[in-house]
Amino acid sequence: PMTLPLRVGSVPYLVARPLDAGLEGEPGIELTHDVPSRLVERLRAGELDAALVSSIELFRRPDYRYIDGLAVSGRGFVGSVQLFLRRAVEEVRTVALDPASRAARTLCRILLPEHTGRPVEFHSLESGGDPREAGTDAWLRIGDTALREHLAEGLPHWNPSQAWCRATGLPFVFAPWIVRPGADGAALAQVLGRAAERGTRALEALAQRAAEEWSVPVDACHHYLAREITYHPEEGEMRATLSAFRDRAAALGLCRGDLEPEPLTVAGLRT
Repeated sequence: PMTLPLRVGSVPYLVARPLDAGLEGEPGIELTHDVPSRLVERLRAGELDAALVSSIELFRRPDYRYIDGLAVSGRGFVGSVQLFLRRAVEEVRTVALDPASRAARTLCRILLPEHTGRPVEFHSLESGGDPREAGTDAWLRIGDTALREHLAEGLPHWNPSQAWCRATGLPFVFAPWIVRPGADGAALAQVLGRAAERGTRALEALAQRAAEEWSVPVDACHHYLAREITYHPEEGEMRATLSAFRDRAAALGLCRGDLEPEPLTVAGLRT
């Protein structure tokens, strides 16, 4: 029997709406929204049973599980995770990191020094700090703010997801649904699978709402949701890319290299 209520955390960004659609109306679900870094803290504290959070967290604590085939991922350019540039990327020596992110900042720490061929100084800001105001050569931004700065301002940028895909031939998984040890994984897989099916049907309405709110073209918002983001990584792909990310991050001491989190399958998941 399902242990109620199931406490689920999601991020307050457009990118999550196709995965958490209608969860607030599911019987026995308590849905809360917060930035990824705070959701991770709540997941660790046992205050959440599952959360849509940074993939690197899978390799920082033992006994996590994740929902296979559902994630915020990308096969190339992803407009909501950007390194905005004040100089050519090859000349970047200092970077301010968005305090809301964990997966994206780890990805930058892995890829940017490789790309520039030189050491890069990364500045971690306090929660609530604005990386754009830090005066560095570049700043990492995630979420709706990154998307708006990209679509509305057209700022020069380097895209970490695109760089990963070119380097590895794999998609990049920014955020899977991570399930805490002891939570009812089977029940969560069912509920989250239903939310993703609802979200898939809602892409056009979500794009329209974002375009009106941000005064940007609806086509750009729809392209972001339907083309840039991959919500249903193919079978086997998710594990392969998560393992590759773990190995690269562990080599820099940014996570543990010995963890193999268990995938939970969603019965009858239609992608």
